[in-house]
Amino acid sequence: MLYWARWQAVERVIASFYIQVEENELKSNFIKVGYVGDAWLPKVREEDARKLTHINIAFGHVVNDGISISHLKQLGSLNTLKQYNPDLVILLSVGGWSAGGFSEAASTAKGRKRMADTAVEILRQYPIDGIDLDWEYPCYGVAGIGSSPDDRINFTLLLKEMREAIDLLGTKNGRHYLLTIAAGADQYYIDGTEMDQVHLYLDYIQLMTYDMRGGFQTLTGHHTNLHASTGDLFRISVEASVRLFRNAGVPKEKIVIGAAFYSRLWMHVPNVNNGLHQMAGTAGGYGPDFTKLANEYIDKNGYNRYWDDQAKAPYLFNGQSFITYDDEESLAHKADFVVREGLSGIMFWEYCCDTTFRLLDAIHQGLESGSKK
Repeated sequence: MLYWARWQAVERVIASFYIQVEENELKSNFIKVGYVGDAWLPKVREEDARKLTHINIAFGHVVNDGISISHLKQLGSLNTLKQYNPDLVILLSVGGWSAGGFSEAASTAKGRKRMADTAVEILRQYPIDGIDLDWEYPCYGVAGIGSSPDDRINFTLLLKEMREAIDLLGTKNGRHYLLTIAAGADQYYIDGTEMDQVHLYLDYIQLMTYDMRGGFQTLTGHHTNLHASTGDLFRISVEASVRLFRNAGVPKEKIVIGAAFYSRLWMHVPNVNNGLHQMAGTAGGYGPDFTKLANEYIDKNGYNRYWDDQAKAPYLFNGQSFITYDDEESLAHKADFVVREGLSGIMFWEYCCDTTFRLLDAIHQGLESGSKK
């Protein structure tokens, strides 16, 4: 009996070893990043926490040259997320559209040090694994924030200061803390930064390859398309954005492309070419999120879904309103592009916009299958 019990114990150890090996083999080598607003942190499902590799908490603010999180109420949920997925990497994203304070903080050595010191303090106090800066944008005040031509150099100096500070903390703790950014997708961002220097201080760079068409334009088109299509005057796309950043000196393995869980909408659109590449009566404002698209718009209520095979992007048209968005098919193509080009992964804005959970599943399936090729 003693021999039999010992043999059963050995069998359990061997079985556990092979299960662990199999699980490790199934884990994707690609990054899957979801932006999650503070209010939604407790609502992240366990299965989604397991599908994601990274969560970016949206957002911390820059106040008096330092990072402030006093307005965030759900950071207590982080331990639960870590229980769901011990490998989940959680970053505090700082900034967002119209969130200022960056230019002022980065403009002096004292300000840069305070930004770095407050980042370190947050990493000490919370189960947070890194900082993601979402400065929109260095050198540009289009969102009503402070800006200066000196932002180009000061941004590099800020990231250097932050990298050195969190690396020092990591040395003391025996671990590595991440530093990442969200970057505008087009040439303006390249011109306003020193990407050949910036990337040296970053673990990866998330390209905001959405809103590439919309708020400032009345010409309809795709806002998160993989490729440019014939007839489109604006040639920006995921592919073009990746090329810009690689030409600016960013290694491909540090590039994460963006996906959109929401849409852009134009109204008073001529009923020509199913509304694609037409001059509308409005600029492309924000449209429904994917939850609402799935429930009320996609092949419903007079809206027909069309597919642009050149752009690898879907769109909706009802004869007068045009909607551009991401869906499972376009995300499968994005995942394939990441795998084919040797990029780092996909991030998306934002988790709360898809309570069907189909889009995250499409990203997960696409990158998981790609990692096995």
